[in-house]
Amino acid sequence: MTADGKIASVERRQVRISSPEDMERVKELRAGSDAILVGVGTVLADDPHLTVKSLPPDKNPLRIVLDSQGRTPNSAKVLAGGAPTLIATASNCVRTWKGAQVLRCGEKQVDLQCLMAELERRGIERLMVEGGGETIWSFFKHGLVDDYRVFVGSMVLGGIGAPTACEGQGFLEENAVRLRLLSMTLMGEGALLCYEVVRDAAQPA
Repeated sequence: MTADGKIASVERRQVRISSPEDMERVKELRAGSDAILVGVGTVLADDPHLTVKSLPPDKNPLRIVLDSQGRTPNSAKVLAGGAPTLIATASNCVRTWKGAQVLRCGEKQVDLQCLMAELERRGIERLMVEGGGETIWSFFKHGLVDDYRVFVGSMVLGGIGAPTACEGQGFLEENAVRLRLLSMTLMGEGALLCYEVVRDAAQPA
């Protein structure tokens, strides 16, 4: 994110914030994960591949899209070859996609606890949640975050409507998710902050 907490411009367009060093770190983090998850908003805005180019298809992490109402376009890059794809939808969504498995869990929106149980059943132990802000907030809300890592770039975008790293409905102060700073590493013209969630603190209901 930028120094003022934005992850895209006020037009909600993708902006290169990470340094080259951080881009390499992200590649390594992806390669070490069992699955990479994004919300459908990220697919619509950025159209990411979510693959590690240096890995063969059978070694790439599972790609997961949270898409309660089935808005992922058939042309989305996450449906292309290079890695398996799972689209999680609500039970009232009847859509299917060529090139992806579909998991229906939750009545009107994806039930994250149900999704996590299914991923555990499939042997997924390390899940990387890349975004966007609504998705990250949902994982914090349900107490499903262990580590939070954010690269802060040397840029200010501003904009009251520009996306931030964690959005959603937000938390009241007494329900804030408490973090413990583990490390800070300079990377080019930015810094990587690594936190862990403090489990003994009051968690949001």
